[in-house]
Formats: sequence, structure tokens, C-alpha cells
Amino acid sequence: MPNVQLQRKRDLSAFRKIAIGTWRPTFDPTVYGTLELKMDRAMDYIAEFRRVTGRRLTVTHLLARAAAEALRRQPDANAVLRFNKIYLRQRIGIFMQVAMTDQGDGKADLSGVTVYDAADKSLLEIVDEVEAKVAAVRERRDPALEKSRGMFRFVPHLLLNWFLGLLRLLTVTLNLDLRWMGVPNDPFGSLMITNIGSLGLDTGYAPLVPFSGVPILLAMGLVKEQAVVEEGQIVVRKIMKVHATIDHRFIDGVHAATMSRTLREWLENPYESFGAIAPQQRSG
Repeated sequence: MPNVQLQRKRDLSAFRKIAIGTWRPTFDPTVYGTLELKMDRAMDYIAEFRRVTGRRLTVTHLLARAAAEALRRQPDANAVLRFNKIYLRQRIGIFMQVAMTDQGDGKADLSGVTVYDAADKSLLEIVDEVEAKVAAVRERRDPALEKSRGMFRFVPHLLLNWFLGLLRLLTVTLNLDLRWMGVPNDPFGSLMITNIGSLGLDTGYAPLVPFSGVPILLAMGLVKEQAVVEEGQIVVRKIMKVHATIDHRFIDGVHAATMSRTLREWLENPYESFGAIAPQQRSG
């Protein structure tokens, strides 16, 4: 008689198999922190941007662009650890998670898209690029991603840890180009963003993904009205919490302070930071 009555779940998604093979008991180097942002002006900016340009700007796009600026201002945080040595990345890439729901009712998977050189792109360029990439991912039109997803489906459960460890060794530690075997070049970029607000959550911390080599993950919560004190008066503001998970082995409080100041500056002052919304940006 077993201690617990169990039934094995066999229809695992590609992401679930990757997750099982990724995390294991370790000496955890992660640090967690939360930044509360006043989003009243940002939400006004989004509404005006949509009205003027016809594009569906979201808070995720704003956070992605602001995070790219934060990495530009703090280049030491745009790094990867190889052979216990810190290597600075030459490009800024922002990875945004995408929910996949085409497996049927009650089944979901996770994927994502990466915008490279995001600090040098306008919001309009980021919105259009993300929209095109998300459509390709959800419609299974990204050949490299589909090849790599298919590869994971056939990895035996007992070899998941070994396989993902090998993948990190080859792509991060040895820095090899594995596009020939269906692994995209630098698929996760410098920093990951996940939108837990889409799940109705305002608070939640996400774990780092070891095989990605990405040392910073931002989980953005739900934008909701909240009472705050300003100049001794209680007022209602739209507040969003951004929850950061960072690798403390080579990112510390100095880096985090610079980045948090940048995120606050850009998201609380969108017209000054992202720029005025020009009428000539109106879609055709």
C-alpha cells in the first residue's frame, strides 16, 4: 500500500518538461525585491497612444522599453556568468513571456519573444515587432522555435536535468551557435518580463531560469487603484507592483538601485521619457 495514492500525469507540455528539468535543490543566489509605481500618467499615455496611432500599446511594452533603458544606464547588469567570470553583453535584449492556449481547453504552455536593441527603438517599433513575433509564435510560424519545442517533447523525463544542463553548457558557458540543431541564437536576451497581472495577481515572484543565463526577471502585477499618502493627504492612485528576481552572484544593490530609479522615472513620467505622441504616427 503506497503512502499516497498517485496517478502519473503523462500529457506534459513542452514548458512543463523544461521546468522539471531546470530547477533542483541548490545554494540559491537569488534576491527578491518589489517596486511600487504610480501608473496614472502611464495609463493616460497608453490610452492616448492607442487613440493617436491605432496601435495596441500595453504596460508590458512600456516596461520593456524602460527596462532596456535601465540596462543601458547600468551596463554592468547586462551580463552573463561563464566559468565563474562575468562577461558583459554587447546587445540589450528583452524577453517577454507569451501564453500558448492552442493545446485545447484546460491546457496551456509558455513561450516568449525577444526584442533586441530595445533601448534604440521607439515604442511604435517595439509594439509592431512584438505583435508580429507574438502572432508567429501563437500561430506556430516560428520555425526555429517550433523545432526546439519539438526537440524537448522527445527528451525522456530521466534525461531532462542532464539535457538542460548540457544545453546551458553549450549555449551559455561555451557560447556556441547551435542554430544548426534548432536552438535560436541568444533566445532569452538580457532580461525577462512576465505579466502576472494578466492572471489577476498584483504580487508574485518568479524564479530565474538557469539554462537561459538571464540574471534578471521582472514580474509585473495588476494595475489597480490604491490609497496612498501624498503631502499628508490620502489620495487614490493607480498602482502597479514590479517584482524583481536577480542573481546576486554578480548583480547587487547598486545595480538594482540604478535600475529601479530608471523604471520609476520612465513609467511615472511617460510623456517626458517615452516622448510626445506625434500625429504622423497615426496608422494608415
